[in-house]
Amino acid sequence: MVSDGVAFSAMVGFGESYLPAFALALGLGSITAGLIGALPMLAGAVLQLLTPTAVGLLQSNRRWVVVCAFFQAASFVPLILGALEGRLPLWTLYLAASLYWGLGMSTGPAWTAWATTIVPPSIRARFFARRTAASQIALVCALLVSGALLEASAARDRAMWAYATIFGLALLARLISAQRLWSQSEPQPVPIGETHISPALIAGHIRVGGHGRLLVFLLCFQLSVWIAAPYFTPYMLQQLNLRYVDFTLLTTSAFVARILALPRLGRAMERLGTTRVLRGSAVAIVPVPALWLVSDSLVWLYALQIVSGIAWAAFELGTLLSFFERIPPRGQTSVLTAYNLANAVAIGLGSLLGALLMQQVTPSARAFFVLLLLSTAARALTLPLLRGIDPPQKRAPIAALRTLSARPSSGALQRPVLVPPDSPRAGPRASR
Repeated sequence: MVSDGVAFSAMVGFGESYLPAFALALGLGSITAGLIGALPMLAGAVLQLLTPTAVGLLQSNRRWVVVCAFFQAASFVPLILGALEGRLPLWTLYLAASLYWGLGMSTGPAWTAWATTIVPPSIRARFFARRTAASQIALVCALLVSGALLEASAARDRAMWAYATIFGLALLARLISAQRLWSQSEPQPVPIGETHISPALIAGHIRVGGHGRLLVFLLCFQLSVWIAAPYFTPYMLQQLNLRYVDFTLLTTSAFVARILALPRLGRAMERLGTTRVLRGSAVAIVPVPALWLVSDSLVWLYALQIVSGIAWAAFELGTLLSFFERIPPRGQTSVLTAYNLANAVAIGLGSLLGALLMQQVTPSARAFFVLLLLSTAARALTLPLLRGIDPPQKRAPIAALRTLSARPSSGALQRPVLVPPDSPRAGPRASR
């Protein structure tokens, strides 16, 4: 299980994190580079809804997870071939990215249900904490190796060979992960649990506990963030003309800041409450896009990335705990699955709005300027929605996060891993 987690994280560091940069290297432009990091997530959120049916047909969580892992590895094949040829049709790039996200997100609920039947409750917290630490180290190492390969190859005008290499490493890492998954036992082939989407259940939760107002804020905030978020890679590589090594180190610094901040943020939330921390982190995130326009000094950008990584860690942890605090155990999976879909729609709409602005405003330097300022203003306009969200009456335990991608604008894209609290298999939350 540890080697699976390490291999999965290595795949993230070698693969999806560099897809926008790959689109730029293919000459597909800033808009495509931005959208390739955003729109395929919608496919992932939709395919995630099919997981309970697939598990039922296969009568095994293990079989479904292994099948998804194998085909997720195969999604890198067209990317490798495109890098070797130096060209790739746009539809092929989007299809490969959509399959990657769809198959990856579909494994989450099934893997959690399966993993908690393997690891005894008495050691579960310590085991998954150590597994998470090993996975995070693997992701950082993969990011750094990829950046070094791209930097060395770019100096010799052989960047495409480097992309073929890192995508090949991502494919190999996921195949190793799939093999390690297949080698694990499945003590009891159980159904995935309460993962169906009940409209009545979801509507009931939205009407009580300030959940509806919180949900509206989160979706509006995400839309405003993703007006600019997908376009940070083209902004850094094209507008600021950063080297691959600087781009990689800036992305890694935000991710490492998140990792180091999370334990302290957990203690802060226990003392101050999630609502306060959520409000404070949202305020801190608002000016980040505009601050990128202040200076292109690497010292300034590193400082900005570290602050941004910490603020985003607080915001996403506060978001996650707010759901757990307001939703009864029997409704958590349904509501969070529906939220993932709504969140993906908000991300898609925000990225499309950003693309529209990029098309309408020329030259590109002015387009990036407008994009970053508009995202800052839109984020600020969502803050009044936080008013009237009362602190919940109960506190939720800190759930773990699954790192799906390393992002230059926030450090990472992470999703919760759920273990039904009322299940006999439940224990401390697992981390993928």
